[in-house]
Amino acid sequence: MNVENKNLAESNSPEIKKFIKEHSYFWWWVPEGKKEKLSIDSIVESTLNYGDSKDIKILFDLIGYQKTKEVFLKQISSKRNNYTKRTLNFFKLYFSKYA
Repeated sequence: MNVENKNLAESNSPEIKKFIKEHSYFWWWVPEGKKEKLSIDSIVESTLNYGDSKDIKILFDLIGYQKTKEVFLKQISSKRNNYTKRTLNFFKLYFSKYA
């Protein structure tokens, strides 16, 4: 985790913490006590992969459309990412059309 993401994770807003708590099943492998400190990268990735349209709308409202797009594009720029092929294709098209 880079310094910027570490700082964001340590300072998740109450709204983001509430979102994490309500969607804790997105991070089934993370111990409950550590979920509040998830990085924005992890929140974006899991929400885009496992969330429905309402969850994604909430994500855009919480961190912003532009920030979500930036995180997604940064994540897919590496050779390895954790997006399903279907999710990757959809959001590449979505962000290129509505950017």
